[in-house]
Amino acid sequence: MRRTLIAGAAGLLMLAAQAAALAQTPPGQRSNAELAAELDELKKVLAEQRALLEDLRRQVAEERLAAARGTGAAAAGAEGAGQSQPQPTAPPPKPAPAQAVATVGEPPKRDTKPPEVAPIFEAPGVLTARGKYVLEPSFQFGYSSSNRVALVGYTIIPALLVGLIDVREIKRNTSTATLSGRYGLTNRTELELRIPYIYRSDSTVSRELFTGSAVERVFDVSGRAIGDVELSVRHQINDGGADKPYYVGGLRLKTRTGKDPFEVVTDCSKRCVGENVTGTGLPLDLPTGSGFYAVQPSLTWLYPNDPAVLFGSVSYLHNFQRKNLSRRVLNGEWEPLGTIKPGGVIGFNFGVGLALNEKTSLSFGYDHSSIGRTRQNGVPSPGSVRTQLGTLLVGFSYRLNPKRTVNVSVGAGLTRDTPDVSLLLRIPTSM
Repeated sequence: MRRTLIAGAAGLLMLAAQAAALAQTPPGQRSNAELAAELDELKKVLAEQRALLEDLRRQVAEERLAAARGTGAAAAGAEGAGQSQPQPTAPPPKPAPAQAVATVGEPPKRDTKPPEVAPIFEAPGVLTARGKYVLEPSFQFGYSSSNRVALVGYTIIPALLVGLIDVREIKRNTSTATLSGRYGLTNRTELELRIPYIYRSDSTVSRELFTGSAVERVFDVSGRAIGDVELSVRHQINDGGADKPYYVGGLRLKTRTGKDPFEVVTDCSKRCVGENVTGTGLPLDLPTGSGFYAVQPSLTWLYPNDPAVLFGSVSYLHNFQRKNLSRRVLNGEWEPLGTIKPGGVIGFNFGVGLALNEKTSLSFGYDHSSIGRTRQNGVPSPGSVRTQLGTLLVGFSYRLNPKRTVNVSVGAGLTRDTPDVSLLLRIPTSM
């Protein structure tokens, strides 16, 4: 491509020299009509060469940008939309009557799928091409350690135990294996289905309520089952391009296929609320789902800016309330809870992606979620507060072959309620 640019520039210089020579030709050698005709012809050829050279310059700039940063979220949008830049269609220059003019050839075809910037957020930046499939197995591990009950809030499960137990310390390990599948409906729209399987284990240091005992007990509990299945649709809103932002709208529906938090048994003998409370109120088995249907609209923006790609998104998760809920306690009894509605979740994130070479890329970003208060029977649940979750993320991506990539990301919690550390391994494979 650079040789083509050099040849184009040389052609322009040659045409300029010819025009200058014609302008300085003594009038006695040629007629004014002949000189004017040749000069007009050179002007036309010069205009064609300039247009072709500008087109070549634009393509070289786009190739340099793609090689420096990979598609990332931004070029990914272009790939998903199938918007490749058109090849120049200007005809080769016509030779002048007096002298032959150098012809600039057609530029080589570009690679329309350069390497991607490492993804670090949940939603991928690259949209699946029409009629194509992407199968993505992943594994995530998270560890939390806290001396506050508010830690329960980050699972978006109603904080029904807040204020009912005296928790000294909680250590939580969560492992999630997920199988995701994406299908391109069009070059701008894709569907995604996520099926998670969750294993959780908690170790809690606590005391029984109202017993007056000074002895602390350690409660070990675990749970494993399928999680909440999710269905998402994403659509690229505009064309975007080099130094132009892409916008991708999304809508996610979360089911409640996981084990319901209201189905697990707590260690209270009869009641966990009110009089005659015995036990800590801690569950004897951990749920793997939130227990509520939810819908989440989102808007993602992707901006290529040589040599990096800037990206981010905003979203809102709305949880639907459930009525006539009850919780199981020991001896098979049920404790009525009434109507429960978890708070909504306002989320935003942003980051930057850099390509190290054609196969390797890095991304850095920050993700934040603000979880509203849980309401029980129309009023805030006792002890429920708004929870802020902030995570600093670093991602690494390596392309194994044209159809398979390995993505690894690490998250560090910046607030008390956020998991201390999270590791995520993803292997998207194009079909």
